[in-house]
Amino acid sequence: MAANKKQNAGQTSLHKVIMVGSGGVGKSALTLQFMYDEFVEDYEPTKADSYRKKVVLDGEDAQIDILDTAGQEDYAAIRDNYFRSGEGFLCVFSITDSSSFDDTQDFREQILRVKGVDSTTAGSIPFLLVGNKSDLETNRQVSQADAQQFADKMGVQYVETSAKTRNNVDKVFYDLMGMIQQEKAKVVADSDKPDKAKTGCSCIIV
Repeated sequence: MAANKKQNAGQTSLHKVIMVGSGGVGKSALTLQFMYDEFVEDYEPTKADSYRKKVVLDGEDAQIDILDTAGQEDYAAIRDNYFRSGEGFLCVFSITDSSSFDDTQDFREQILRVKGVDSTTAGSIPFLLVGNKSDLETNRQVSQADAQQFADKMGVQYVETSAKTRNNVDKVFYDLMGMIQQEKAKVVADSDKPDKAKTGCSCIIV
């Protein structure tokens, strides 16, 4: 048992998370709050910043690699490369900005296109829709019901967060890491299955 624990410790899993969303929705604020427990209100527009943190996921040591991408249209052309490398996606909009909510559809479609996945198998891409700035309820432009309905239509989880109050910040990152871990386990399980078409009996009964 001790040997197994040591072996697991030497094989710390790494989960690659990509932050996507329009500019100004709080992707960087969420990332920095998760990484360093601090709220940064004034933040220079991101080109692309990478962060890595050790975490404990389901009782096991793991690492999360977070790529905080630019929301500005100027950087749209380079997003494909980022999306290709990602294992899971936190798609963020601001509940105080309806246009940022509308943009999430485009981000979702771009991710599926880059990953070569259609709507029937979209569930294989770990994806979580995040409505940020829940502390600004009085300025809300996107209702929780509308956002939930849209998430249900896409077949994804929806969570509202506040980088300022830290509400649900840990939850969205850990929930997404859990999804990534499940997908990796499925891939391993599928690869371990014998190919019945090839290994099945090929006897000819006379």
